[in-house]
Amino acid sequence: MTTQVHVRSTFGPALVLAVAFTAGSIGWAQSPTPPLAINTARITIAGTSNVHAYGASTTNARVTRARFAGAPAGAAFWDDVQAPGGLEAFDLSIAAGSLTSPKGDLDENMYKALKVKEHPEITFSLTRMEGTPGALMASGTLRIAGVSHEVMLPLKTTRTGNNLTVTGTLDLLMTDYGIAPPKAMLGMIKAGPGIKVTFDVLVASTSTT
Repeated sequence: MTTQVHVRSTFGPALVLAVAFTAGSIGWAQSPTPPLAINTARITIAGTSNVHAYGASTTNARVTRARFAGAPAGAAFWDDVQAPGGLEAFDLSIAAGSLTSPKGDLDENMYKALKVKEHPEITFSLTRMEGTPGALMASGTLRIAGVSHEVMLPLKTTRTGNNLTVTGTLDLLMTDYGIAPPKAMLGMIKAGPGIKVTFDVLVASTSTT
C-alpha cells in the first residue's frame, strides 16, 4: 500500500521556504528501499519593504535523514509517526540557490544576502515533535547562511484517507541569521527584517501492510 501525505507550511521573506521535495529517505536497517519518499513540495518566502511586498519560492528540497522509533504500518501509520517520539530523526535540506522570485532582478541580491556560494544549503534538523495528531509542535535547528538557531514550528495535521495534510507557519527575522535586509535604488527601497516561510509538500510512504 502506498500512503501519500500533503504538507503545507509557511516561513518568511528573503528565503521563501516553499519547497518541492524531490527525494526522501529514512534510516531503516537493512531496508532495500526508503520507507518514506517525498514526491513534490513547494516552499515560499514572503517579506515586505517600504514600497511593496516581495517573495521567492523553490521546489528543490530533499530529506537527508529520517528515522522512526518503531516500524509504523497499517491504518495507524501516520498516527504512529505523529506520536511523541514516533519520529526520532528528520533532516531537511533546501538548495538556497534554487529560490527564485517573480522579479528576476531581485534574485542576485537575495543570493548575496543568503551567502549562497559559501552556504548553498538551508537545513532543518528535527530535535523533537510533541502534541497529538492534528496539533503538533516541531522543534529543531534551522540553519540559514551558516547561522543556526533553535525554532519551534506549530503544525496542524488533517488525515484524509491515506493522506496527511500538514500546515504550519513560522515568522523569522533575517537579522537573527546575520542577513542584512536588502536595499535597492541607492537605499530608497528598503526591505523589513521580518519574513514568513511556507511549505507545501507531498510525501508518500513506501511501507506495505
